[in-house]
Amino acid sequence: MTRSLARILAGVLAAYLTVPLGLFVLRALTTPERGFHVPGLVPALLISVSCATASLALVVLTGVPLAYLLARSSGFFARLIETLVTLPLALPPVMGGIVMVYLVGPYSSLGRLFHGQLTESVYGIVIAMTFTSAPFLVLSARAAFSVVDPVYLDVASTLGHSRLSRFVRVTLPLASPGIRAGMTMTWLRAFGEYGAVTILAYNPASLPVYTENQFMAGGLNPTLAPTLLSLALAGVVVVLARVKLPGRQPRQGLAVRPHLAPSAPPSFEISHDVGTFHLEVHHHGTSDTLAVLGPSGSGKSVLLRCLTGLYGNRVGRVSFGRDDVSARPPEHRSVGYVAQGFSLFPHLTVWRNVTFAVTASPDTARYWLDQLGVGDLDHRRPGELSGGQRQRVALAQALASSPDVLILDEPFSALDAPVRRELQRELRRLQRDTGLALIVVTHDPDEATMLARHLIILDQGRALQSGVTAEVLRAPSSVRVAHLLQRPNVLEVRVVSGGLEGTSGGVLRTSTYVAPLGSHVLLEVLPEQWRLHRPQSAPLDVESLTGEGVVEDAIDLGVFWMIEVRVDDEWTLRVNYEGDEQWRPGDPCILSARTDDLRLWQPSNES
Repeated sequence: MTRSLARILAGVLAAYLTVPLGLFVLRALTTPERGFHVPGLVPALLISVSCATASLALVVLTGVPLAYLLARSSGFFARLIETLVTLPLALPPVMGGIVMVYLVGPYSSLGRLFHGQLTESVYGIVIAMTFTSAPFLVLSARAAFSVVDPVYLDVASTLGHSRLSRFVRVTLPLASPGIRAGMTMTWLRAFGEYGAVTILAYNPASLPVYTENQFMAGGLNPTLAPTLLSLALAGVVVVLARVKLPGRQPRQGLAVRPHLAPSAPPSFEISHDVGTFHLEVHHHGTSDTLAVLGPSGSGKSVLLRCLTGLYGNRVGRVSFGRDDVSARPPEHRSVGYVAQGFSLFPHLTVWRNVTFAVTASPDTARYWLDQLGVGDLDHRRPGELSGGQRQRVALAQALASSPDVLILDEPFSALDAPVRRELQRELRRLQRDTGLALIVVTHDPDEATMLARHLIILDQGRALQSGVTAEVLRAPSSVRVAHLLQRPNVLEVRVVSGGLEGTSGGVLRTSTYVAPLGSHVLLEVLPEQWRLHRPQSAPLDVESLTGEGVVEDAIDLGVFWMIEVRVDDEWTLRVNYEGDEQWRPGDPCILSARTDDLRLWQPSNES
């Protein structure tokens, strides 16, 4: 749809809705007899206002919890309840009143119990208003609750907040725009209800009933006053619904360096199912920093949720140092958790975010904000910050509670490379200065190397290799681990007479026995150590390792060419080429490397 067409269609609807109101106001201003003197106007107005307000209070008290439960449920029973709650919207109001007669009429069980006082009274007006208006709040609040990101509740729980506190301080504020809209529609619908009120409680007269009586008795002129009052009151309600009350100004801190607990090496034995996915990881920590590296879907985030307690206490054993936290809920595990992406509460300022933890003090919050370079952003909201600023504030939020362990779920993946590297250096410095235990999950080997002294390689829910980071990098246990570590030229080979043979038949020739015949080894030749030749100029050096291949791709990186050479279906090797020849995809070539440059080690089944 073009912008001009959208403007035309929007203008048509706006005119349709506003022109009649304008004509009515014009008539009311130019007519001397508008009905303000007619007896009964003020009592009818007060009855409608008070009954609509009472109806709204009942709907809020019962409808908000119902909406929350419907938003958190997905079964058949929940969908059935939602359908039944919606049905009053489909009934004409008069029919809604007829339906309610069977519940509260004078001959129903409830009617007899209350001696017929539930009809032809203000109680009947409230009952009728509630039946016809309640769906507006329930459906609007349900939609608002359903879009509240659960990650905010997870973060709040790790910051020490109980289930009730999370509902009051996180869920309700985030859903409040939808709830306020539903409350506004509910009050307005109740205030203007006529059909159901007529059936259940014609007397005393509400404002719509009063207006209908005036119209039948005297035509349009006596109806001008109640209609003007209704429009004015509706406008006031709509305006008030959009007013946000100013929050209490929190106390500012004095930047006092917090006392952090000694290093607490994490250990865990996790076994947990999420649907059909099974996670099985054991780790006995000796280092205060741990990185978990793996591809998307490998179970990294599931593992962190197990460690923080977000999956409950039946996932296995978790301890931080000598402190076994397996049975504790997340609010009692003393972890600082930075969820994947940006986990700041959007309805709070920076200062309120950082002081949100139950155990956070203003002095500690001020210290971390200043240390992370965002101390001048107190009154901004997350939407007003850059990506790097939001991540720094998220770190300050996690640290302000002085946790025993800092847990980060791919904290910098959404940032540009320069900002990501800067924050990695800051986090490394922070950990080194404080000695705080750190667990970070990532898919970036450089990030894992920079931040952690111990490394777990995770894939499909199990650990392929774990150990000291430098040792894992030095000797990946398999080609798969090497691939996850972004090591392009690690091959699994068998030593045969005259060379090295891959599992699919590819051969690299050499006359030097680099390992015993028949042994299986992992081989690595760095990209800058390979040489590339035309077939007619292949090297004759007996100390060389050679292989035939075809150029698959050649990329000019300015300083050198990055060339990918396919040796066979299993092997594609990367070569950093600094020569003058022009290589194009499809060119046959010969690869060679000095046998002294080979790195060989035994594959391992460590997990």
